[in-house]
Amino acid sequence: MTIQTSLGRRHFLVSGAAVAGGFSLGFRIPFDEGAAQAAEVKEVNAWVVIHPDDKVVIRIARSEMGQGTLTGLAQLVAEELECDWSKVTTEYPTPGENLRRNRVWRNFSTGGSRGIRESNEYVREGGAVAREMLIAAAAAEWKVPAGECTAADSVVTHTPSGRKLGYGHLAAAAARLDPPKQVKLKDPKDWKLIGKPLKRLDTREKVNGSQIYGIDFRLPNMLVATVKACPVPGGKLKSHDAAKVEKMPGVKKVVAIDGNAVVVVADTYWNAHTALAALPVEWDTGKFGDVQQDAITAMLKEGLDASEAFIGNKAGDAKAAIAGAAKKVEATYAFPWQYHATMEPMNATALYTPEKCEVWCGTQNGEAALAVAAEAAELPVAKCDVYKLMLGGGFGRRGRSDYVRQAVLVAKQMPGTPVKLIWSREEDATHCQYHPTTMCKLTGGLDASGKLVGLQVRISGQSILASLFPQSLQNGKDPATFQGLQPGGPEAAFGYEVPNLLIDHAMRNPHIPAGFWRGVNVNQNAIYVECFMDELAEAAGQDPLAFRLGMLKPKYATVLKAAAEKAGYGKPLPEGHHHGIAQVMGYGSYVAGVAEVSVSDDGTLRMHKITAATDPGYGVNPWLIDRQVAGSFVYGLSAALYGEITVKDGAVEQTNFDSYNVMRIDEMPEVAVALVPSGGFWGGVGEPTIAVAAPAVLNGIYKATGKRVRELPLMNQNLKKGA
Repeated sequence: MTIQTSLGRRHFLVSGAAVAGGFSLGFRIPFDEGAAQAAEVKEVNAWVVIHPDDKVVIRIARSEMGQGTLTGLAQLVAEELECDWSKVTTEYPTPGENLRRNRVWRNFSTGGSRGIRESNEYVREGGAVAREMLIAAAAAEWKVPAGECTAADSVVTHTPSGRKLGYGHLAAAAARLDPPKQVKLKDPKDWKLIGKPLKRLDTREKVNGSQIYGIDFRLPNMLVATVKACPVPGGKLKSHDAAKVEKMPGVKKVVAIDGNAVVVVADTYWNAHTALAALPVEWDTGKFGDVQQDAITAMLKEGLDASEAFIGNKAGDAKAAIAGAAKKVEATYAFPWQYHATMEPMNATALYTPEKCEVWCGTQNGEAALAVAAEAAELPVAKCDVYKLMLGGGFGRRGRSDYVRQAVLVAKQMPGTPVKLIWSREEDATHCQYHPTTMCKLTGGLDASGKLVGLQVRISGQSILASLFPQSLQNGKDPATFQGLQPGGPEAAFGYEVPNLLIDHAMRNPHIPAGFWRGVNVNQNAIYVECFMDELAEAAGQDPLAFRLGMLKPKYATVLKAAAEKAGYGKPLPEGHHHGIAQVMGYGSYVAGVAEVSVSDDGTLRMHKITAATDPGYGVNPWLIDRQVAGSFVYGLSAALYGEITVKDGAVEQTNFDSYNVMRIDEMPEVAVALVPSGGFWGGVGEPTIAVAAPAVLNGIYKATGKRVRELPLMNQNLKKGA
């Protein structure tokens, strides 16, 4: 394909503050090579930096949080660059530099499985532009037409004469050239790196312990702070007695911020944490201080039969079709709030002066973090920057920047002193933006032959957009609520062809904030629909797989059949083992899962194996995809087993892992993955398969016990057979 390029050739300029103070290390080079070599290290374009020894540094704007995005995006650039993969490393540009360079790296947000699927074309373009500039530099040195030259493995070759020049030799000359106006990207059939199982670029540092996460970051003379905010959303700080702790070991300062939180700054985290625990604090819990879980549950139940709702998908007349059906099936499901439970609690390091504010942190949205930092510092964005560090878990939580704001507010009260703010696990659990809680009533009508002629799906519950971005609601409706249920489109469309369909949402927003959580609304929507499909299949007297295949659109059916075949669905299983199935489209990919489970006479659940099939269109790295699928099942199944946030007196009850459990390694099933890329589109990988884990297990549990589980988490359910 031929596409236009808008990449600039301006070289990166380091601020004087970085050189003088050693703080602003957004790019690792040229500082990591020493002054003598630094002059020889050349930025060919914004994406590619080449060292004299042919080492290639590829700049990646998206955030790495374990999903492999650094490696996957680097593969895309390297494919077009035609460089030696063994010499590739990566680095983050900063959001401040992105703005200074007219957003040459474009979107810094990493979420919704968009890292590769939304940026694949322009990052490949960046590699292709750099390649053409290197070829042009070689052609100029040889005084030959560029068309006579080719590039491969970081070497440009003059085909007629066989002469060769390495990228390290050519980089300086290439950097002086204007980039081409057009570049032609490779045809997929010519890919050498895309689609190949290449080793991750960040493994060594993680294994040897040298990888720096936000919580590890250090600056000279740095202090450490920790915070306690009102446990009830909307509440305020009524009073605190700083004098009681100011003389405790290591304490430097006690400050109140935002009207609802108090912070202790000390020489170490332990001293700050100890003093904060001893600090007398009174809260004004406000109008939500008396809210209990039962009231929230009642609010959601009321919405199931409310007369008004936002329509997300409609075809024909579902109510009339169901009323005239030979058989009617109805069920109600419920899904709780869930905590992100990232390994690394929220943290950020801030350094404020009246002239500049800098922040070092793990973030899923560098540009949003920069905007928040500038607002908190009351400085122009041009005088601020954010330096991204590796994330110890994101899952959507680090798309918000509340912890960045707090760090800057504290640092602002101590100008010139770097302050690292670390949330305790209790603070992290209490002030999350949780996976939204919803309920769902499903009603289906079957004709005399067992065909589904009408389906109504009523969702009652929270809207993430109403909680976080109310300005993005569409005439009051939250389209994100219908993930996996929409009538069409590239994101998360409903895969069943049902002649009469009504899917709507009665919005009910409790005071506990909802947020983006890995997989988001596809998770509960897949449970609702896929478990109900099993109920409909049983009522129709059909096998669940055959029942689905009779209604599924082709791509959906293909991945479901692939998962069933790989899992051996329909073939004999060990005594007491049973299969459950599920499918969905999410984040641009088609996915399906088959769970093999057993339940003992005493109600003990064993998840023996989960087989997944996924069609993401193009797959950049099969190893990354395989591990992403397995990781998504870890997260999804852990939530299905144990994930539940409840409310007492307006506050979240679960405050640490003693009350919010996570799955242990001996509970994790074997995972098998069938990758069936059909080409022609770029789908997501990190989130889609999470949605089929729970419904596949729930459907397997029914086969094992005869009991339908319609509420999570499973720890609250009696799984004894027939119970």
